[in-house]
Parts: sequence; C-alpha cells; structure tokens
Amino acid sequence: MTDRHPRRWLILIVLCLSTLVLVLDNGVLNVAIPVLTEDLGASAQQIQWIVASYILVFAGLLLTAGSLSDRYGRKKVMIIGLAIFGAASLVATYAGSPETLIAGRVLMGIGGAIVMPSTLSIVITVFDDEERRKAMAIWSSVLMVGLIGGPILGGALIARFWWGSVFLINVPVVVLAIAAALILMPESKAPARKPDPIGAVLSMIGLVALVWVIIELPERGISWPMLVVAVGGLAAFVWWELRTPVPMVPLDLFRNRNFSGGSLSLVLVQIANGGLILALTQYLQFVLGFSPTEAGLAMAPMAVAVIVVNGVGATLGQKIGNRPLTVVGLVVLAGGFGILATLSASDGFGMVTVALGVFGVGAGLAQPAATAALMSAVPHEHAGVGSALNDTVQQAGAALGIAILGSALAHNFTAAMPADAPNEARKSIGQALGVATSTGNTPLLENAKTAFTHAMSGTFLVSALAVLASAAIAYLLLQDKKPSTPAEDLNPEPITTT
Repeated sequence: MTDRHPRRWLILIVLCLSTLVLVLDNGVLNVAIPVLTEDLGASAQQIQWIVASYILVFAGLLLTAGSLSDRYGRKKVMIIGLAIFGAASLVATYAGSPETLIAGRVLMGIGGAIVMPSTLSIVITVFDDEERRKAMAIWSSVLMVGLIGGPILGGALIARFWWGSVFLINVPVVVLAIAAALILMPESKAPARKPDPIGAVLSMIGLVALVWVIIELPERGISWPMLVVAVGGLAAFVWWELRTPVPMVPLDLFRNRNFSGGSLSLVLVQIANGGLILALTQYLQFVLGFSPTEAGLAMAPMAVAVIVVNGVGATLGQKIGNRPLTVVGLVVLAGGFGILATLSASDGFGMVTVALGVFGVGAGLAQPAATAALMSAVPHEHAGVGSALNDTVQQAGAALGIAILGSALAHNFTAAMPADAPNEARKSIGQALGVATSTGNTPLLENAKTAFTHAMSGTFLVSALAVLASAAIAYLLLQDKKPSTPAEDLNPEPITTT
C-alpha cells in the first residue's frame, strides 16, 4: 500500500476485540462444563455435543466464509458474523435445556467461522509491508491472551455469577466491535467473481467429516464411514477446484514455498500444542493439586513471554527475515517441550515456569514469522480465503494433536499403572484419584501421579520431535527473497477498497 490508512491502529483494536471474543469463549466454556452439566442435567453425550458442535461448524465453514468475505466485502461479512455470534451468545446464556445450548453453540460456530478469516485478511489489506509484521504480532498476542485468559475469566464469572455469564460477557464486546467497525473500518473486497457453490458444499462436507473423525478418535476409535466421507469430500473438492474456471480456493497458493512451508510448519506446531494444553492442565490439577483457575493462571509465564517476544520478533523479522526467525523459534519451542518431558511427580511449579517461559519465547518468535511468511504469499484479492486456509490448517492441527496425543497419553497412563490396580483406576488419572480418595488407598494415589507424569513425558517428547520436524520443513521450504512476488505469480486483479 502506498498510502497508509490514517485509522489503521484503531482498526487493529477492533480486529483484536473481534478475535479475542472468539478465543475467550472456548476457554471459558471448558471451566463452565461441570456447573452447567449439573444445572441442565446434561448427559455425557450432550456435553460432547455442546463442545464439539461449535468446532464442527466452525471448521466446516471457514473456507466458505473466507471466500464470501473476499467476494462481498470483509468488513460487511465480519459485522454479519459478529451479529450472529452475539445473538447466539444470548441463546446460550438463557438456555434452559442441553438441546437449546447445543443450538446456541452451532450458531456461535457459524458466527465465529464468518468472523475469523475477515480479521486477518483486513490486517493484510489495511497495513503495508513495513507495518504488517508488527500488526500481526499484536494480533497473535491477543490470541495468546484469549487462550490463557479464558479459563481465568470463566472461573471468576462462575464464582460470582452463574454459568450463563460466560456467554453473556460476549454480548457487550460484540456490540462494541460492531459499532467500532461501522465507524472506523474501510470496506475491501476482491473484484467481482462468479460464486463457487459446488466448491463450498464439497469443502464443508469434507472438513466437517474430517473434524468429526478427529473428535471421535480418542473415545471410539476411527469412524470408517465418516473417514470415507472426509477423504471423498476433500478429494472431490480438490478435483473440482483444479478444474473450475473460478475456484473458491486458489490451490495454486500451495505451489508457493512460503505458503506450503508455513502451512506445514504451523500444522505440526499446533499438533504439538494440542498435547501441551491437554497434558499440562491435567498435570497441574491432578498431580500438583491446582484448581482450574489456578491452572489457567499458571500459564501466565508462557503468555507473558509470547507477548514480549512477539514485539521483539516483529522488529527482528523486518531485519533478518521470516525463515531464520521461524527456525530458531521452533528449535527453542522444542527445547521447552524437552524441559517439560523431564518433569516428575515431585517437581514443584518452578520447573513448569521455566519450561513455559522457554516455550513462550519459542512461540513468540516462530508463530508470527511463520504466519507472516504464509500470508505474504497470498495476493490481496484472495486475503479472505488465504486467511481461512491458515485458520483451517491450524484448527485441524490442534484438533489432531488433542486426538492423537490424547490417545497416546491415555494408553501410556494405563500401561504405566500397576497391573494389580483396580480396572477403573487404570483408565485415567481423574478416575484413579477418585478411586484412591474414596477408598483411602494412598499408594494408589502416588502410583497414579507417577504413572501420569511418566505418560506425559512421552507425550512431550513426541511434541518436541513434531516441532523439530516443523523447524526442518521451515528451513527447507521458506524463502525470504523470491524471484517474483506472489501477486506476479498468480496474476491478481486490483483490489477494491472503500
């Protein structure tokens, strides 16, 4: 951009608010589940749907929503998404039954999917090359604040009010974001293109089925019928997009080394991160005895490190480029996982703090740089769908990490428990502690903590290897100097901005 938008930093605040409300919501819900289960009388299957319905709809609609934002206007689409999300939050707030709450969560997933691609794509179109890296670092920091702050905020709201307040808090934030967007934000969209309804339907079928398979994997194993639908739907989507004259998703993006390298790196990092959150929260609560809110606060060292290093990384990235920053950050991130793998049941919080600090430094260096490399390959007229691709690969990676590493964690825990332990106690550390407490079996209590820590160490070692693999991919594929720009490669048309 030759002329910088005079209100670009105020616009960034609006985008950060819009992103924050989406990220916070998932964190606060996790804390609220025990209370709303009792209040609504929800079964285990209904609780699963309360959590999974949002993820399924969100992941399934991302690509379509990104394409719609490019076609009809990113500001307009983001405001519509925020309005849907806010209205759905009210439905969830006053839900009197599990079915109503599930319906509210489905609507929230639709709104969230519409909002998310628009935020990053507007960052790309409002900020020029010189300032974009700094803006994306701030946007990434907000994601981390939401991730860590969700459980803390949820615990505080439930302690003072009732479980519906975790959804009600979304409404004033949404109203503020919509009002600010209407006043401050310019509209931007790609030149008029024909819609691609077949591509939209195939992408939704394939992505929803894929996420379904991943969610079901830890508890029920592979759902082969859904896996066939996922593979068939995504294969048909790729086939169609390669042949239709006006594709919804420009698959030529994956020919760009920065886009494909950044995508693969971020997928592997998100797989590893899924293992971190899943295993560490259980270690803090079941082994060290933290409350859910305290466990959320314990993540603060990581959040602080990410936020501080994001600012430093934005400056360094401008000087040394995305490739070295991504590689160094990923190696440091792997080091954080390595420290976590050494934890024992007798370690205090000090060692966890050190590991999370190292982890935060690595994440603060690597993720904004990898995202910047990926998005630098996206022409402005495809900013919405490019952002959606980024969101989709990261969502799939995080879900896959929780499913695969969660299954490995459970299997290793069972294998590490004494053979003469009660069968119920060998299923999970939560059940083991419940059996030990009810029977007064102190040795079983200690065995469960030791077994879980051993299983967790194996999970973190796998995570470290995944991150090192992503560092190798980043080193081999990412390029800071290209013979031609992505815009030249894909022959873009001029973007419309008002």
